[in-house]
Amino acid sequence: MLLDAVLRNPVAQSTDACRGKIGFKQGRHAWEVIWEGPLGTVAVVGITTKDAPLQCQGYIALLGSDDQSWGWNLVDNHLLHNGDTRGIYPIINNCPKYQVGERIRVILDCERHTLSFERNYEFLGLAFRGLPNKKFYPTVSAVYGNTEVSMVYLGPPLDG
Repeated sequence: MLLDAVLRNPVAQSTDACRGKIGFKQGRHAWEVIWEGPLGTVAVVGITTKDAPLQCQGYIALLGSDDQSWGWNLVDNHLLHNGDTRGIYPIINNCPKYQVGERIRVILDCERHTLSFERNYEFLGLAFRGLPNKKFYPTVSAVYGNTEVSMVYLGPPLDG
């Protein structure tokens, strides 16, 4: 089931986010994100609540810029939440940079309050722990004009 496919229009000095229409508060969920165009200087995948902003001035990591969003910036491999960098992700030596067209799987576990990612079907480990008991929505944020991003809901992850 397709959650969202979005094309970001080129608007100077701005950042946009796209939030899925369906949110999750219980269970385990996985969705795939496919970036079809250039990443630009900031390209973030993750989750938000309904209270997170979807647009701002300047080229920033909008997803992860407040206490209502958690994200992974594919450009510099930083985890972001509440306006802070929460470290490099994944935690492996010489981690390769994301390449356009690679499949990112986002795994939200509402029972364990965790967020994890996979790249090209390789599990990258836990990214965030201790998520609050809120409804979360699949979200991406981008700065590059004319980039296209798709999010496809996959259902419960198949890892058991």
